[in-house]
Amino acid sequence: MKITLKLFATLDVYLPAHALANEVELEVADDATPNDLIGQFRVPEDMVHLVLLNGIYLNPADRAKPVMHEGDALAIWPPVAGG
Repeated sequence: MKITLKLFATLDVYLPAHALANEVELEVADDATPNDLIGQFRVPEDMVHLVLLNGIYLNPADRAKPVMHEGDALAIWPPVAGG
């Protein structure tokens, strides 16, 4: 199935060179999990803070489940701080 992976802020360095802006379209297995993609792109676990699937928050337990479907968008943000 095809999904879109979006990595924001400092995480965009983990995307492949052919990514446009901060996203890439991927062909993934039907049973792929968000954690599979995080591992495949070598995003450090401590840098994965906010994970959204089609704009809906995924808690850490759900990131290990095959919750994605054709056409979904998985977006990941690192922890942010500011003032």
